[in-house]
Amino acid sequence: MTLANPADAAGTTVARRREQRAWYWYDWANSAYITSVGTVLIGPYLTSVAERDACGRVGTVGDPCHADVDLLGLGLSAGSLVFYVVTFATLLSALVLPVVGAVADRVESKRRLMASFAWVGAVATCMMFLVAGTSWELGAALLVVGNLCMGASLTVYDAILVDIATPDERDRVSSRGWAFGYLGGGLLLVLNLGLVLGAGDAIGTDTAVRISLLSAGVWWGGFTVIAYRGLRDHPPTALPEGEDRTEGALVRRSFRQLWTTLKHLRTYPQTMLFLIAYLFYNDGIQTVIYSSSIFGQKQLGFSTEVLIATIVLIQFVAIAGALTFGAVAGRLGARRTIMGGLVLWILIVSAGYVMPEREVVPFLVLATCIGLVLGGTQALSRSLFSQMIPAGREAEYFSLYQAAERGTSWLGTLVFGLVHQLTGSYRPAILALIVFFVVGLVLLVRLDVRRAIQDAGHEVPRVV
Repeated sequence: MTLANPADAAGTTVARRREQRAWYWYDWANSAYITSVGTVLIGPYLTSVAERDACGRVGTVGDPCHADVDLLGLGLSAGSLVFYVVTFATLLSALVLPVVGAVADRVESKRRLMASFAWVGAVATCMMFLVAGTSWELGAALLVVGNLCMGASLTVYDAILVDIATPDERDRVSSRGWAFGYLGGGLLLVLNLGLVLGAGDAIGTDTAVRISLLSAGVWWGGFTVIAYRGLRDHPPTALPEGEDRTEGALVRRSFRQLWTTLKHLRTYPQTMLFLIAYLFYNDGIQTVIYSSSIFGQKQLGFSTEVLIATIVLIQFVAIAGALTFGAVAGRLGARRTIMGGLVLWILIVSAGYVMPEREVVPFLVLATCIGLVLGGTQALSRSLFSQMIPAGREAEYFSLYQAAERGTSWLGTLVFGLVHQLTGSYRPAILALIVFFVVGLVLLVRLDVRRAIQDAGHEVPRVV
């Protein structure tokens, strides 16, 4: 078996910095999908398409659509459809991503595997331009493909962090990647906002939204090329000598590795504790992100233009938030900083429950608070987890991490959709998310980071 130190494999400091800059570009690329598609556009738009099929019209705050659409014999609330689709995509990811991770740990080129998933997802996103009228089925299918490809590409992308950054560099590199991603996603949202505001009357808001979806796919696929060309191939660091690495053998072995990974995780109890905590609090974060545009439009009565402008604000505030959280973690440690962020998330969700309708200023204040904690909690979670996984199995473990990552939460979206379907209101649905942040916070209190890093066989950073 061959073992290598990821920092040594990355080469000199100059070479690492060069690869880190290239790595940032994939955050820039995929953020177009996460913000323009997942956070802002596809939720309200696909809901409206489903409502036209169910009710023959688009529901409003004063006259909501409470009818169901039929999916394989199941009557699903048109207003909850998107949340059920995301839930299904994530359950599918739970089966697929660990296999992707096992393959990624064995291939000679992680960057090629990452880019392949990205480009398939980008094509699916471009095809969302075709979703019109009452064709919500096509939109749902493309959303599943897009989310699945996003999760698969991020599984490989996150694992590359270990190849290009030393343990003491990872909080900084991860935070800068998130900040750069928020900048890219924010810039595209500005362009989409200009399209919706400037061309909406001429070509119709629906057409402007469809063009914006198309632009997100082009952005995702195009900027992935920069990351692909700038990264290097790092050979697997923990494989038996002479192991068959042909494509068929890799896939067969990776399915067997899925069960092995789950059993192996039990030998790292602190790593498993963090992963469970992350599953809960990140489900809360992702559901807030996914539901924010629908909540703002269907519950608070804001237009698509206001929602896009709000998400643009969040994106740019999140740049400062991610960098600030990274600096604070350098003094207090990632765990304590994340815990402080979760307290702020609890306050944010509580404020959302009592948010008045059609009052823009309180909504923008809440959006600013979300931006401050959004990037920081997620960036530090990624870098902290990278410290607690065994060498040579980074992608395997990040595949489990990705099952709860950006745009792929399932328990939170399921709870949100069910509460809305039972109550007919999004307010109790948003309030129900508090439990996810509370459970995550309680579990993080019990986490022993130093022990987790030592159990994984890694050097403990100066500040934990």
